[in-house]
Amino acid sequence: MRILVTGSNGFLGQKLVKRLAAESGYHLFCTSGSPDRISQDISHDFLQADFSDPSALLDTIKSFRPTHIIHTAAISSVDVCEKDPVQCQTVNVDIVRELATVAHAQDIHLTFLSTDFVFDGKQGSYLETDPTTACNAYGQSKIDAEKLLQQSGCRHAILRTILVYGTPNKGSSGRNLVIWAKEALSNKETIRVVSDQWRMPTWVEDLVEACHLAAKQHAEGIYHISGGEMMSIQEVVQEVAHFWNLDQTLITPIRAKEIGQDKNRPRKTGFVLDKAKAELGYTPTAFRTSLKRIDEELNSI
Repeated sequence: MRILVTGSNGFLGQKLVKRLAAESGYHLFCTSGSPDRISQDISHDFLQADFSDPSALLDTIKSFRPTHIIHTAAISSVDVCEKDPVQCQTVNVDIVRELATVAHAQDIHLTFLSTDFVFDGKQGSYLETDPTTACNAYGQSKIDAEKLLQQSGCRHAILRTILVYGTPNKGSSGRNLVIWAKEALSNKETIRVVSDQWRMPTWVEDLVEACHLAAKQHAEGIYHISGGEMMSIQEVVQEVAHFWNLDQTLITPIRAKEIGQDKNRPRKTGFVLDKAKAELGYTPTAFRTSLKRIDEELNSI
């Protein structure tokens, strides 16, 4: 398997490359918009590519001739997608169109990362077959990309996921909900946390394994990948505080409307995971168990 990982410098991308490198028989090629951040101890090739220029990415594919592409690169910020719709369209949709065209022409298996934000959050929990209706530009860009893939004729797996969290990559300043809450509460900071939005948070290592399983099995279709526990954002943060014995009185609950997120964020998403469990062999890690693993990883850094 010759696997091209796009967005290899990202939170998911770095962990995915590390996981794939542990398998024998895989040749890894990585590409990102910034210089290579993957450890040189990990066997891989790398090419920096401008993701606002689809032709640059296509040149990368031609040079590597992959059997598989795992496409993690995207603009995932709701606010950025709203403020710069042109860039959102280019990176989140146009590049997917080009990848799908090449994948179809060269019989490459393509794994694409999508989001729970393809749903408006009015009903949750969602099946893969439920109709999609986004409430923001980011979610709509992922719907558009999904439709492109489905119409392209290429072999593809679409992995939708929710609120990914985990240990930051070495040297990264990126934070996710769990790490942000832990650091802020450890520093005795008062934090405001939304109480009326519900998600099924996804440990990044579970998502990494789902990407691996989809590529290895040449899976086709849409799969919902997340943790198995539905929690409000406030409950997630309270669990973090409880696990690390931090002061929960520092947590101030707020409603989404107070920060202008009642219309442009889904109220309740969550997935039915039966298909991923049955077809991919996916098994979500319990939230408390993942916190134990994160604690071990943080102590080893």
